[in-house]
Amino acid sequence: MARILVIDDEKSIRNTLREILEYEKYKVDDAIDGIEGLELINKNEYDVILCDIKMPQMDGIEVLENILKSHDTPVIMISGHGNIDTAVEAIKKGAFDYISKPLDLNRLLITIRNAMDKSRLITETKVLKKQVSKAYEMIGESPAMVQIKEMIEKVAPTNAKVLITGKNGTGKELVAHWLHEKSSRAKSPFIEVNCAAIPSELIESKLFGHEKGSFTSAIKQRKGDFELAHGGTLFLDEIGDMSLSAQAKVLRALQENKIMRVGGEKEIPVDVRIITATNKDIKKEIENKRFREDLYHRLSVILINVPPLSERKEDIPLLADHFINEICASQGKPPLTFTDDAISELQNITWTGNIRELRNVIERLSILCDKTITGNDVKMFAQPLFNLSNS
Repeated sequence: MARILVIDDEKSIRNTLREILEYEKYKVDDAIDGIEGLELINKNEYDVILCDIKMPQMDGIEVLENILKSHDTPVIMISGHGNIDTAVEAIKKGAFDYISKPLDLNRLLITIRNAMDKSRLITETKVLKKQVSKAYEMIGESPAMVQIKEMIEKVAPTNAKVLITGKNGTGKELVAHWLHEKSSRAKSPFIEVNCAAIPSELIESKLFGHEKGSFTSAIKQRKGDFELAHGGTLFLDEIGDMSLSAQAKVLRALQENKIMRVGGEKEIPVDVRIITATNKDIKKEIENKRFREDLYHRLSVILINVPPLSERKEDIPLLADHFINEICASQGKPPLTFTDDAISELQNITWTGNIRELRNVIERLSILCDKTITGNDVKMFAQPLFNLSNS
């Protein structure tokens, strides 16, 4: 049942609103002034708050400002002394809506329902953000991982460009996500582009967008990822696979903070933080004329190398527990446990596919084993993948 708080110094108004809202199946609390209202808000969770503007001790605008400092609850302001200026001020301060007395019952109920929708969206967004953060959680306490986490803490608050290097499956994407999550741009878009997955003839349109009619299939104007990431972070994964022509345009965008759509003539200002990643030896790519040296120097203000799993085997027990709990939860089954010899066997495997390969094996074990995963289970069910990776 949705819970609503009514803050009003007039007892008759509080009683009328309580009667109406309880008839509509809402649970209602009320407060005689802003101070009592704030005390209730700090103790309870409300879906919507109705707050009078003219009250003794603390007026409604001050109450609104205090609420919004630490709560996302929609606040509907009500007043018998209202005018346009008061309504505008309330909305500017962050009120969901403003209703004048005498209250129009239909408008009040519609406004509350709309505020409830906003409240649900806020809650769902928080849940999704927690799920996303958990999905990109960085697991490991090895010296290498501690060093990477410390580097992220130092670098994330800045706008410095970061180049993340490491073999496939080591977790370069996780580092990029955490650099964004811990930055001042965290509430803005995080746009990811896999440069290796996009044909060279399409990468420029993907990054910079295109104008209608600029090529055969350009049936309408399209914004590129630089524009979509405006104010946020653009993560260029596998930057080493980008064509030289696209590299030249990226370099120009980084130098001027402007882009031009394919087929366009107008320069468009962009504000993006660039994070890149590659599994290639960029210096060798430069020597072989496949990567621009000037672009490399632009991108590599900060270098973060993510080590392979073979160099952080002490993290395998933590990773195994994390994956088994995550996978079992998604499958709706109780978490399995590992015996000590199972962990030892996992640590003895050469994980050429790194963390990605380890997770696949853990998922296989979660499906094929019951309650406890033993060393023999690991030998039996990880072995085919191990043989394949060494063939």
